[in-house]
Amino acid sequence: MGKTILKVGVPRETLLSSGFSEEKAAVEMLKLFVMNLYKHQRISAGKAAETLGIRKYDFIQMLGDAGMDFFDYSPTELEEEFETVNKWIQSNE
Repeated sequence: MGKTILKVGVPRETLLSSGFSEEKAAVEMLKLFVMNLYKHQRISAGKAAETLGIRKYDFIQMLGDAGMDFFDYSPTELEEEFETVNKWIQSNE
């Protein structure tokens, strides 16, 4: 997979006061960018993990650490999921 280098201007004072090196800040920005793409359903959790070079489990943990939900169902979607599970249980009894 090819890579694109993005340049982001950050005031030097902000970077210095953050305690991050340029490299560490770039890694943190990538994490936030990928989590935001996931949150807005632009990429899957698997693709997010791949982009960050980590396991899917670790990405899910990262979401939790950031206070983001892995499962983000609407009430209607959740009801549909429960109906599907109930039908499956009934067919396997």
